[in-house]
Amino acid sequence: MSITHPDHRSEAVTFTDLSRNPKAVAEKAAALGEVRVTHRDSEDFVLTTAARAEQREDNLTTASRLFLALMKQDDSARTLLLALPEVFPWVRHLDAEEVRAFTVELVQALSDAAELGAEGAVNRVITSWRATARIYADPEQRKDALRPLAGDDLGPVEVRA
Repeated sequence: MSITHPDHRSEAVTFTDLSRNPKAVAEKAAALGEVRVTHRDSEDFVLTTAARAEQREDNLTTASRLFLALMKQDDSARTLLLALPEVFPWVRHLDAEEVRAFTVELVQALSDAAELGAEGAVNRVITSWRATARIYADPEQRKDALRPLAGDDLGPVEVRA
C-alpha cells in the first residue's frame, strides 16, 4: 500500500488506497505526521494532522517575523544579503540594488504567506527574480530586454486562461 517518493519525506498511498481503507491511511498519517495521497488524474494531496499543519504555520510565521526583524538591523540585513547567494546561486547575475530588492520582496512574501495565507507569493517572487537573473546571464537576452520599445502601441495582446 505504501511507496516512498524520493523527493519527499512522506510515504505515499494511492487515492484508491485512501478510498478503500481510510482508517488505515488516517492512522498512518497520524503516526508518520503526513502521507502523500497520489491521484492518477489530478494533483497529489498531503494528508496530515491539524496539529502538524498548525505547527508548520506557526513555524513559517516565526521565521518570517524573524527575517522581518533582522531586515531592520543593518548588520543583520548585510548578513542576509551575504547569505543569499548560497541559497539562490543565480543572484550573482543581479546587481547589488537588485539583490537588495529581491531580499526585501522575498521577506515580505514570506510574511504574506505566514500572516495572510498567501502561499503563492513566495514562489512568484523567486520565479520572477530567477527569470530576471536568467535574462541577465545571457548577453543576447539581456540586450533584447534592454532595447527600448518603439512607439506607444505594442500590438495585440493575447490573454490565456
